[in-house]
Amino acid sequence: MPDKTDNHVSADGIAAEASKAAKKGGLPPVHLWNPPFCGDLDMEIRADGTWFYEGTPIGRPAMVRLFSTVLKREGDKYFLVTPVEKVGIRVQDAPFIATDAEIAPDRITFTTNVGDEVVADADHPIVIRGDRSEPRPYVHIRAGLEALIDRKTFYRLAAAAEEGPDGRAGVRSCGQHFALEV
Repeated sequence: MPDKTDNHVSADGIAAEASKAAKKGGLPPVHLWNPPFCGDLDMEIRADGTWFYEGTPIGRPAMVRLFSTVLKREGDKYFLVTPVEKVGIRVQDAPFIATDAEIAPDRITFTTNVGDEVVADADHPIVIRGDRSEPRPYVHIRAGLEALIDRKTFYRLAAAAEEGPDGRAGVRSCGQHFALEV
């Protein structure tokens, strides 16, 4: 196991393990992994969805995608995990940004900044936080990880909104009504 104080080794080790898992297809089973905590890594996901390592933006989209596949949330904390190590990272808001949505009559499919696609449904709800003057819309992506819905996509959802059973404007997807008002 890498030395807890050597963040370069941990970042490289996480990337190597994530790469191995990616070659097997699909997302790695991070929900099944419970390795020992190896310390915090100087990595942060900013509110705009930009990933930083040691204060510098990670410029390679493929590397960001790779790290995103081994991201795990436990309570209010976020970790990058492999079968053999777990390192803490900081997340300012949500780890992902929903940058687009395909809005069909009863199906809304979101695409995130890291290439994930998810259909809004009972397991992947759209939730609104904040207040009436500054609503903060999110969609659940996987295992407690959410994406902030970007402004342009939220405006498109609002344009497609209809009054729901509770009297609030919202959208429908997979038989569910999701209010777009706080």
